Order: sequence, then C-alpha cells, then structure tokens
Amino acid sequence: MNTNKQFVQIKKQINKLGMVTDSSHNYRTSLLSLLREAVPFDAACCTHVDPQTLLSTGAVTEDNVERIHPYLFQIEYGEDDVNSYEQMVHNKRLVATIYEATVQQPEQSARYRKVLTPAGFGDELRAVLILGEICWGYLTLYRNADQSEFLQEECDWITSLVPLIAARMRAFSLELPEREETWDDDLYGSGIAVLSDHLALLSSNPAADRWLDKLRSLEMIDAHVLPRPIRAVSTQAFNSPSESSGIAKVCIRMYEGPYLVVRASRLRSSDSQIQVAISFEPARPSDMLPIIAEAYGLTEREQQLLHGVIRGLSTKELASSLHISAYTVQDHLKSIFSKSGVSSRRELIWYLHSRYNIIEI
Repeated sequence: MNTNKQFVQIKKQINKLGMVTDSSHNYRTSLLSLLREAVPFDAACCTHVDPQTLLSTGAVTEDNVERIHPYLFQIEYGEDDVNSYEQMVHNKRLVATIYEATVQQPEQSARYRKVLTPAGFGDELRAVLILGEICWGYLTLYRNADQSEFLQEECDWITSLVPLIAARMRAFSLELPEREETWDDDLYGSGIAVLSDHLALLSSNPAADRWLDKLRSLEMIDAHVLPRPIRAVSTQAFNSPSESSGIAKVCIRMYEGPYLVVRASRLRSSDSQIQVAISFEPARPSDMLPIIAEAYGLTEREQQLLHGVIRGLSTKELASSLHISAYTVQDHLKSIFSKSGVSSRRELIWYLHSRYNIIEI
C-alpha cells in the first residue's frame, strides 16, 4: 500500500502529464501507467465520452479487457446492474466498486457473474470523470480474483484525481485543429454501414470504410477490431425499448477536420433478423452547438441567439423569435463576441465556418 507521500508525488506527476502530452490517446496511456504505481490493478480502460449522450468516443483498453469489452457493453446497455456509468453520472457518484456496491456480495452483480468472474477478475473500480456538471469520460480498473478488493483509501485518492483528469479530457474534446481543415467530401462524405446483431460488418460504402479506418487510427486499434464508438451506439440502439426509435448518436472530436457524428438505427430485415444501420457524417450545427457552448461558456440564452445567427436571422427576427427586445439581442451578441474572440456577426460566422465547419442554414 502506498503512503500519503507517494500518493502526493504521483498526483504531481499526473498533473504535469496533462501539460506535456500531445494527444488524448498518449495522455490516457501514460495516465494508466502512473495510476498503476499508486493503486495496483491488473487491467484497465480509460474512455472518452460524448458529454451529451455519455457514449464512448474512443477508449484506451488493455488487451485483457479488450477480450471482454463486447460483453461489458451488452451488460451496460442491455441489463440493470450496479454502478452503471449513466447511473453514477446521474447520482454524481464519482468513484464506486463492485464489492462496495454489493456490500461484499459481488455475485449480486450481473457483470461480475457473467463477465468478470469467467475472465478471472475480482473487484472492479469505476470512476466517472466529471468536471462541474459535465462528464467527459470513464476510468475503469480491475483486479484479478486472487487479489484484494479496492480499499477505501485508494478510492478516495482516485476521487481526488477526478477533476484533474476530467479537465484534461475536456481540453482534448474541445481542442481545435492547429490550422483550418475540412474533410474532402469526395473521400469523407456520408458513410453508411450495416451490422448484424452480433456487430459483424455486413455491408458498407467506401466512405464508411474510410471513416472506420479513421476511427481505428484514432484509437490505435487493429483492422479487425470494431471501434468503440460504433460498438457503443450499436449496442445502445439494439437494446433500446421496442417502443422507442432505436436510434443512438455520438459526436467525436477527430484529430483533424470537423467533428464526426455517428448514428445507429435499429433495423428489421424481411426475415425478421435485427440489424443496425450506421451513418457517418460531419457534424451539423445542432450537433456542434453544445460543444461550442461548453468551449466558450455560453449561457442557454446565448446558445439560442447563436443558433439564430447560424440560421441567418436578423436582429429583428432574433428579437421576435425569442420574445426579447432588439437591445437585449445586441447585449447578448456582444457577450458572444467577447467570449469567442470576435468583433462582429460576420466575423463570428466566418469563425464558426472555418474552425467548426458550420455554415448558415
């Protein structure tokens, strides 16, 4: 067990790590190495999520977790179980373990019985990486069955790290390319793929194949591995209640070009087989507004004004649609200009187009 002095030293290293790593993948890989020095574990996964849907936008997963990843997704979205990520985010419970949640009776957990035990794992520690009110990722640590459970002191130390890690995850999620870039529409237009109920690729167009390659490159995974965002939206779509639309969505910050939106829609074939259609497309204004709002700290009213500006509404039209005066519209616009570093509506539109690939609609 580490001493308090060792915990402090490793925390300092983690704090410094956020300032020297150049990519989200490298940051999370190095983070897991440092965490292992303070809180020993046998396997781990660190996942970026879309803060709007809480679905994975990419994960750093060690090999012994990769083997059980599909089954973990199935439990997460298909069954009720202790310490679900969404439940933890909703309850603002930053760190939890299976042994603690089941009062030392882990067999009460479906995930423990069906996935962890067959894989040789014992206790599992989950952390939801929340900054303020928004979740940017998940951290999951596992110990083998022959190891001790996670101690309260270890959980408390991980809890103290959550704001630090979440802040860095947020920064990577909102980071803009160093230069203005857009996708080549001839290469990266709308992509369509169809998966079986076992998430096997049944068909795809060339654009979808290129998007899949991009996502694999982002996660640094092999060509035979299904990218985690695809696995997440597909599994959620498959497990949506029958009366719902069976649609799931995730918005992904790519290393270059605009943000990518991936949608999954549940299908039923003529022979009653369930499949899922995956669509790939650059993010639309409605997808981007929550990201822009978070990046620049826009209020709810400012977001409404910004959406109207993107639509090309005049000051008079903005005032009428929001039931406020033209003077109030101007005050809100000045605040938006100040927060985004521009000085006029024209400059704002140009900025949104060049940096986020948003155009007037």
